[in-house]
Amino acid sequence: MSYDIIEKLKKEIEGFKDEAEFKNVGLVTETADGIAKITGLPNTLSQEILTIETKSGDVSALASNLEEASIGTIILGDYEKVKIGDRVRQTGKVLSIKVGDELIGRVVDPLGNPLDNKGSIFKNPEKAPNYPLEKTAPSVIDRESVKVPVHTGLKAIDAMIPIGRGQRELIIGDRSTGKTAIALDVILNQAQDPGRPQIICVYVAIGQKNSKIAKIVKTLEDAGAMKYTVVVSAPASAPASLQYLAPFTGCAIGEYFMDKSKDALVIYDDLSKHAQSYRELSLLLRRPPGREAYPGDIFYLHSRLLERAAKLSKEKGGGSLTALPIIETQLGDVSAYIPTNVISITDGQIYLESSLFYQGLRPAVNVGLSVSRVGSSAQTKAMKKVAGRLRLELAQFRELQAFVQFASDLDENTKKKIDRGERLTEILKQNDREPTSFEKQVVILYAGINGYLDDIPKNRIKEFETKFTDYLEKIHREKILSLIEKSNELTEEAEKNLKNALEEFKRIFT
Repeated sequence: MSYDIIEKLKKEIEGFKDEAEFKNVGLVTETADGIAKITGLPNTLSQEILTIETKSGDVSALASNLEEASIGTIILGDYEKVKIGDRVRQTGKVLSIKVGDELIGRVVDPLGNPLDNKGSIFKNPEKAPNYPLEKTAPSVIDRESVKVPVHTGLKAIDAMIPIGRGQRELIIGDRSTGKTAIALDVILNQAQDPGRPQIICVYVAIGQKNSKIAKIVKTLEDAGAMKYTVVVSAPASAPASLQYLAPFTGCAIGEYFMDKSKDALVIYDDLSKHAQSYRELSLLLRRPPGREAYPGDIFYLHSRLLERAAKLSKEKGGGSLTALPIIETQLGDVSAYIPTNVISITDGQIYLESSLFYQGLRPAVNVGLSVSRVGSSAQTKAMKKVAGRLRLELAQFRELQAFVQFASDLDENTKKKIDRGERLTEILKQNDREPTSFEKQVVILYAGINGYLDDIPKNRIKEFETKFTDYLEKIHREKILSLIEKSNELTEEAEKNLKNALEEFKRIFT
């Protein structure tokens, strides 16, 4: 008996620790509008996730301001649950999202929770990899030059403002000028871009009406585009914290596919509202306001997001992440703070103009102000061949068009240039959700540039285009369209066949 007692005492003594065990615990001292101030937890890191223990369950918060006596945090979730005096503990983790192929075809919120009533996303959530929302962009050594095109299906863009895989191309314009329509056309066109690896599309909706997001998802589903698309939704009704996180979530999902040697495309719709949500959070956190009341690091916020778009080198798997940020301007003011910031971060911009939109020229792309800094590197040889002269012809036409208003009699050469310009402008008009495949763009632009449409009435150009592409599809598919599609070039043989087909069809048409 005494032996047992001695053994028990020995065990107790072995387990005895001289020092008391301390746990760091913080307290909520202030809370309002999605923000909480916390005292204690001196070892907290920037962007670390903290857990607030409330009466109705745990709530996560993101450490944002690290001050001397307190921590300013952004509450992720229902901030009304958080009360002054609630205890806070560290997790030692940064904010991350579970990623995987199962996300394709789903609508999720910025924390990765499903919003489409289709049940849980992952069969084995424990096995799904975690991707941090904030990540260092690939270094220059890990990248290679952008040279494979992202075909948008829009003639004006593919011909004059080409986008490459791994590029960052800004879509900028006033409200209701067709910015989202262009982004959706790019997604829809990926279904009919054969001969190239499939692009996985991620559409990030920030601060939009729920009805608009539902309409976009319906459009993508009806067109069969949700088979390769993920939608991240942070509507206007969502708290500012979720609107702030949404683009980073979209980027993390895109990076997962890029790391798997695939091509991904992320559309941020739009970064103006993202900047406003960040301004709201910053002002609540008592950060000093700068120009237009935006915080001083607003440029850094967008640059570290867009810098993650890249075309990786072969050693790193050769995947790519293309970014199409959208910015809304006020009355065409491109020189405002946020537009100039994002213009300087991206590799070019597609500028949409209200006046062109109301004239019926859609997409309403202003060719003079739009630019792609990757240029013809992101074009196929066939498109380079036909589109080389297009920008010049249109520029001359615009100049002459302004001059014509004051001149009564015109010489023959000027008349010809104006007629050609009018017909090229007609070719570039396109309806929403009707993207044109790359090889059909090449043949119709070839016809326009080489004068085959000069004698066709302006009001019949659209009819000519539709019937001519149908005619090629049915009769000359193998000899012309398939040749261009497979080789990406307008070979001598294909060009000869195209000339013959144009002359033959014109006889039938006229």
